[in-house]
Amino acid sequence: MLSQPLPTTRDRIIDAANHLFYGVGIRAVSVDAVAERAGVTKKTLYYHFKSKDDLIAAYLTSRDQPNLALFALWFEAAPGTVADKTAAIFLRLAKNARHPKWKGCGFLRTAAELANMPGHPAIAIGSEHKKKFERWLAGEYAVAGISNPGFAARSIALVMDGVFSTMLMHRDPTYAEAAAETSRLILTTMGR
Repeated sequence: MLSQPLPTTRDRIIDAANHLFYGVGIRAVSVDAVAERAGVTKKTLYYHFKSKDDLIAAYLTSRDQPNLALFALWFEAAPGTVADKTAAIFLRLAKNARHPKWKGCGFLRTAAELANMPGHPAIAIGSEHKKKFERWLAGEYAVAGISNPGFAARSIALVMDGVFSTMLMHRDPTYAEAAAETSRLILTTMGR
């Protein structure tokens, strides 16, 4: 039986940042708190990341592919049409949002915390993550024969970010359930 390799110091620091930044917020968490949770000194943290801004960027980068892969998994696992598969993403999001540790979209929350810093590297990482999601949807919609797949993907991306924001504001996962039906309407209207 093969054992899992031990996480590197850098990985431990990113895991600690992930837990704290997502759970509490990037401005509320100090570099000292991240170092303590990672079990390293502040000097070791700064050896791996030249600044807190670099650590914030690494935190979002670490969330990019796992989040996109999860959406793709939910989409692929759902039976039915492309509209059904898209709705399934929102329904799974509603289920996850019922968990007490759910805090919304880490990319949107970070963008909100850094709204006065448009040049921050984390803003560019979050923007690219959202564009990747939209491009992935457009590709799926093109394969399914949706007319104007780029516009359909952009419409669904808008619904997605809207529902993340609304659920964060109201703490009510039923908004994601409503978004599932909204996505069905959009895609059915744009179908072949």
